[in-house]
Amino acid sequence: MTDQPQAPFRVCFVCTGNICRSPMAESVFRARVAEDGLAGLVEVDSAGTGGWHEGDGADPRTVAVLRAAGYEHDHTARQFQAAWFDRLDLVIALDSGHLRALRRLAPTARDAAKVRMLRPYGAAGATNSSGGTAADLDIPDPYYGDFTGFEECLEMVEEASDGLLEAVRSALTADTDASDSCAAGTEDQPDLQPM
Repeated sequence: MTDQPQAPFRVCFVCTGNICRSPMAESVFRARVAEDGLAGLVEVDSAGTGGWHEGDGADPRTVAVLRAAGYEHDHTARQFQAAWFDRLDLVIALDSGHLRALRRLAPTARDAAKVRMLRPYGAAGATNSSGGTAADLDIPDPYYGDFTGFEECLEMVEEASDGLLEAVRSALTADTDASDSCAAGTEDQPDLQPM
């Protein structure tokens, strides 16, 4: 058996217009990936369920909050396309509406299973496991509010990103272990559900 380079694990964050929550999540998670030494193994991107802001930069309040927290940021909004499912390993919805829209857009059941919400990877997921709804795990859209909403959004994203990083790291380890053992079998997606 020959050693082949591992394909990058691809994660795409999705919100409504790709100017507030998803670019924020993209910047935070990209920083976490780099800090963990996984920059060559994990690719991070973002998009919106709609194309209203396609070609625009992130909302200035998103940019300000990211800069104040020390995150690098370079972003151009775009709309998520169903064809992308084939190349993505994980599609992260920022609220339950995005989750439903993305699962409806998915061409196959396997693609729909790639769609997860972000907050369950943090403490909110553990708290919600006692019977809350998916909407209880939404990261609220700060667009129509004041600057405080953007700061709160960043806090939620940061809190969940650590758990998501752990899940992605585990998936990478599982993929490497499977490759090393040359095990024949299905190419099912690693279990990335939060504990």
